[in-house]
Amino acid sequence: MASSFSTFSQTLLLLVVFWGITSSSNAQLSTDYYSKSCPNLFSTVKFTVHSAIMKEARMGASLLRLFFHDCFVNGCDGSLLLDDTSSFTGEKNAVPNRNSARGFDVIDDIKSAVENVCPGVVSCADILAIAARDSVKILGGPNWDVKLGRRDARSASQAAANNGIPAPTSNLNRLISRFNALGLSTRDLVALSGAHTIGQARCTSFRARIYNESNIDLSFAKTKQNNCPRSSGSGDNNLAPLDIQTPTYFDNKYFNNLIDKRGLLHSDQELFNGGSTDSIVRAYSKNPSSFSSDFVTAMIKMGDISPLTGSKGEIRKNCRRVN
Repeated sequence: MASSFSTFSQTLLLLVVFWGITSSSNAQLSTDYYSKSCPNLFSTVKFTVHSAIMKEARMGASLLRLFFHDCFVNGCDGSLLLDDTSSFTGEKNAVPNRNSARGFDVIDDIKSAVENVCPGVVSCADILAIAARDSVKILGGPNWDVKLGRRDARSASQAAANNGIPAPTSNLNRLISRFNALGLSTRDLVALSGAHTIGQARCTSFRARIYNESNIDLSFAKTKQNNCPRSSGSGDNNLAPLDIQTPTYFDNKYFNNLIDKRGLLHSDQELFNGGSTDSIVRAYSKNPSSFSSDFVTAMIKMGDISPLTGSKGEIRKNCRRVN
């Protein structure tokens, strides 16, 4: 009897230990993760984001894009923020990010401000998530409770960034496939693409569309050609707004543009080009509240992509380098 009780106790102990290990490694993100460890987190981040956007409205779109480009490469782990080292080539100079991803200095400012109020507590990955939400809200978009508790990656991969982030030349099947592979639905794809209601794109991203494609409003194409020469190497970094109607205000005008064949990027217009997503675009163009609701849902889902939790990763002191 004593022997069987001892065996039972050992088994119970093993189960408790196993449960403890798995629960810590599979810890869930939560909206109140820092409520006790960093109660002033949200106000601290918002102040810095607001200041940056007041200096340059485009920065809101840039911060939102950083979160997207981070999550689509090995999950939302802050890997995009890492500078290259002798042991790895990071994501900043991958094709989708080179001369394009921006706002890293603002993330540095946010991190510095957060470290002043609660040092060593908040991850850079979580800062990206909060900054993205604040940017949308400040520019007139919806608000939501951000799920937190991510930890930071200790490495980054340029190859993963090149392969993981959909190119502006992607067709609809490629877009749907890439989003679905990350647990995001076709509706999530269209809703998240609505982030292009703010921000700008470089000539290199839309040159082929405005000169070679037929499903484009001619006056729109000619206007864009004035600032984006046909020949490569000339005006490559010239900018154009992704939403010609309200480029610094977060609304549903992006979808109206697609219906009018005024999507700036090839990948934009693919969402309304006789395919399976046409009906979603039409619905969002008529119902801004439906778009806002679905956008929030999709942002939260995107933020759930493969986070590092528990004992994985680290809390970086400097977002550009591992501790």
